[in-house]
Amino acid sequence: MTILLTGGAGFIGSHLADKLLELGYKVCVIDNFDPYYERRIKEHNIKHNFGNEKYIFIEGDIRDTNLVKETIKKHEIDRIFHIAARAGVRFSVEDPYSYHNINVNGTLSLLKASLESRIKRIVFSSSSSVYGIKEYLPVDENHPTKPISPYGASKVACEAFCNSFMHVFGLPIVILRYFTVYGPRQRPDMAIHKFFRLAFEGKPIQIYGDGNQTRDFTFVSDIINGTIKAMESNVVGTFNLGSGKRISMNDLVKIIEDVTGKEIKKEYLERQKGDVPDTWADIRKAKRAFGYHPRVEIRDGIKIFYRWFEENVVSSNSSL
Repeated sequence: MTILLTGGAGFIGSHLADKLLELGYKVCVIDNFDPYYERRIKEHNIKHNFGNEKYIFIEGDIRDTNLVKETIKKHEIDRIFHIAARAGVRFSVEDPYSYHNINVNGTLSLLKASLESRIKRIVFSSSSSVYGIKEYLPVDENHPTKPISPYGASKVACEAFCNSFMHVFGLPIVILRYFTVYGPRQRPDMAIHKFFRLAFEGKPIQIYGDGNQTRDFTFVSDIINGTIKAMESNVVGTFNLGSGKRISMNDLVKIIEDVTGKEIKKEYLERQKGDVPDTWADIRKAKRAFGYHPRVEIRDGIKIFYRWFEENVVSSNSSL
């Protein structure tokens, strides 16, 4: 079986490709090396798979419906993981049009190509940003979707198109709402990676708000395992994938201090537009439906990230 993976050179996508290859699948990746962050970082994420006969890489844009259809036909693909997206809540406030263009139009293009190619199953990676400011915690899948960032709004639109293609055309789709994924290869703009970099540079880290805001940080291997379980099951619909726990930003910094042995200076700034006060996933639905069970505790995940950071950033004097 060959699986199509969009956005497979990014943080989550490259880990998903690795795991699928480990499980014996043949993987075809489409990635356009979107300039949201440096091309060389994405190339570093996937270079170890070049030369693997089960790994196919295509540099291209999923908004090119013909490219997607031709790829599906050529490689006899019947299942798709759709990870590709322009990420980043704060940047979406500055350029909302590009988020709509890439995320929504890209998803619609992929759905159209899939429908015409008789795809058997799609797993779409959404985000907890669709919920906006929470009316209750932990948040379950029935919580209203009221995003407060253009990024979150684009994901709601993508979900709406997925649901419409599922109900009108019978296209089997699983929607997974990821909660703050972290781990090796994390994007440089994301909090944990940025905190580590600033700590090693001896610079203060910037915390937006008073630091008491909470996040459901989910280690990337848990997200990958849950995503694959969703594909291998027969379920359709929408599911949260998170750790099922939350931690304040202040407590996160304390853990990083403990793990690295460094005293971190903190600079508290005004909360940014588009940021939500809290995230915390109710993951009972995914547990019941396809056996999702996150296993990596935040302190252990931070230790794993630290080892990766030392080997790939500190020792090589790189900005990966």
